[in-house]
Amino acid sequence: MVGRLTGEWRGCYGAGMGGQGHGRRAYRIGAASLAALLGVCGGLGGYTFWYAQGASYLSNDPRACVNCHIMRDQFDGWQKSSHHAAATCNDCHVPHQFFRKYLAKGSNGYHHSKAFTFQSYPDTIRIKPHNAAVLQENCLRCHGELVSDIVGHGRGGAAALSCARCHADVGHGPRG
Repeated sequence: MVGRLTGEWRGCYGAGMGGQGHGRRAYRIGAASLAALLGVCGGLGGYTFWYAQGASYLSNDPRACVNCHIMRDQFDGWQKSSHHAAATCNDCHVPHQFFRKYLAKGSNGYHHSKAFTFQSYPDTIRIKPHNAAVLQENCLRCHGELVSDIVGHGRGGAAALSCARCHADVGHGPRG
């Protein structure tokens, strides 16, 4: 008891019990294990990023969208659409503010890669509600002056009027 009060007793990792090097050894094993784990994760992540052509998703090139074969129909449709000469995938499907843009790209990339890796994507690709809101925001960003009277006076306001509801074929061409 006196040893505890005076600080002489240090438990199983201290000199009091004869385990002077035991604490350092456990620390080294833990540090080496952590370094190995980080190395494996970093290596696998780097290889996956390279194999999936991850850097292409940071660009504005529409061909990045067909790295994953399930987007081929959408890409082919876009090439035949009225927006082909005026807009890329990012112009319509990603917010234009820097932080929101890369947050959306990261979130969508995660969900797309997970679905592709585990083959869990649906047969018919449907836009998610959050991404539909981004799409609507970008329609209005480009065409706001043209449609301001329609959007401002529609039943239920702008939320009830979705540009894509009537103009679904504009971005990806006619559906066949």
